[in-house]
Amino acid sequence: MNNELIIRSSSTSVDFALLKDGKLIELHKDEEDNQFSVGDIFIAKIRKTVTGLNAAFVNVGYEKDAFLHYHDLGPQLPTLLKFVKRVSTGKLKDYSLKNFPSEKDIDKNGKITDAVKSNQSILVQVVKEPISTKGPRISSELSIAGRYVVLVPFSDRISISQKIESKEEKARLKRLVQSIRPKGFGVIVRTVAEGKLVAELDKDLQNLVDRWTAMSKKLHNAVLPSKVLGEMNRASSILRDIFNDTFTGICVDDETLYYQLKEYLQEIAPNKENIVKLHQNNIPIFEKYGIERQIKTSFGKTVSMSKGAYLVIEHTEALHVIDVNSGNRSNKARSQEDTALEVNMIAATEIARQLRLRDMGGIIVIDFIDMGKAENRKTLFNHLRDEMSDDRAKHKILPPSKFGLIQITRQRVRPEMNIKTRERDPNSPNDDGEIEAPIGVVNRIQTDLIKLLKKDYKKITLHTHPFIAAFLTKGFPSIRSKWFLDNKKWVKIMPRDAYTYLEYRFTDKDGKEIR
Repeated sequence: MNNELIIRSSSTSVDFALLKDGKLIELHKDEEDNQFSVGDIFIAKIRKTVTGLNAAFVNVGYEKDAFLHYHDLGPQLPTLLKFVKRVSTGKLKDYSLKNFPSEKDIDKNGKITDAVKSNQSILVQVVKEPISTKGPRISSELSIAGRYVVLVPFSDRISISQKIESKEEKARLKRLVQSIRPKGFGVIVRTVAEGKLVAELDKDLQNLVDRWTAMSKKLHNAVLPSKVLGEMNRASSILRDIFNDTFTGICVDDETLYYQLKEYLQEIAPNKENIVKLHQNNIPIFEKYGIERQIKTSFGKTVSMSKGAYLVIEHTEALHVIDVNSGNRSNKARSQEDTALEVNMIAATEIARQLRLRDMGGIIVIDFIDMGKAENRKTLFNHLRDEMSDDRAKHKILPPSKFGLIQITRQRVRPEMNIKTRERDPNSPNDDGEIEAPIGVVNRIQTDLIKLLKKDYKKITLHTHPFIAAFLTKGFPSIRSKWFLDNKKWVKIMPRDAYTYLEYRFTDKDGKEIR
């Protein structure tokens, strides 16, 4: 498995594309004007408490107040409030917390009105970015994430990632962290810490303590509301969270960002520093790696898959609905049940990719093709769960229902990636019509052609617009040549001036249209 990170920089934003064996699986956009990223910490002011919601609305500087529920306050809220008050007034200069007295924990079933008051200053962290008409979701249970560990102020707990399965390794890590944990701070050990030495963990921990100290210094005479600790730049944060030994390349088209990434990799994985490359080609970086084409074909309402199958993805206010269709296909399956299982397995792989790619969150309902056998439904469920195991977002998958539906809940922390793939129709009289992206027509031609080749037609001629014909026959090897190598049958291509851009037809040796 080869993972590549391709980064495109512009004057207003940075785009990140994560490729797995050449296939696009994640797409992120970091915009300069995004002031409310997940992980950012603000010194804010309580605007009002709402007893009915057991929550408070907090002014963090966004047009809509942020939402702070009682359960997101954290047990050590009184200690945090006391710390903020003393630091803000200049009475406390030691930010290490080793001598800072802890207050009594709040009641986990208490009321918001007993915990915080209007106009009170509080440190909060963004846990969910503003989505649609809602303001950010925040928490006052702070955490500062590093490469190997997460620092939790006002706590004394040490937690080990559940993804580390070895009991011996868990015990080793807990013992190491216990020896280096600064007093007044809790520590969460991340999965990537498995097998690491105490020196690496200690270095990471000290960096996080330094970030906490730098943030605390800003609290004195800080203007309310204001950001006091920002997440590291998106490129570094993505590397921090997803980088592992399977990465084979990181390519970036901005020199400044290139040096930043090399510097960061030098810290976390010095032996991998040389995989960072600077793109200096006249061809745009996303074109070079085939990402633009994948974006055009992967987003939109309908998503094509192999063997003629396709997905229909609908978005509603309450949930996402995905329908699996087998399409007009022929295969060698012995029965309808085998066909259904085959299509469903292909669909499950693509759905797992689509959820990550679009960053779909909330409730997702998938209508798979009905299968009568319980063991097939179990096979499908296990396959979907395995395909989603690499998904960093928290999710839960329910087994198939009696109707063949699978329900998924997936964590949503930022707006969904939604790219419009349909384009303006140049032939529309009112200039308001839309057509499928022209780049998608080649995929449709290829899908239809494979179906026809399986039906054993002797000679097939493709009639299409001259531009499409030129695209299919240019270069070496051309797309047509690749068709020949894959299927051992030559396809004649006939340019037709009378055809519209997206129009195409197939004919047999007698010139009769094949449908």
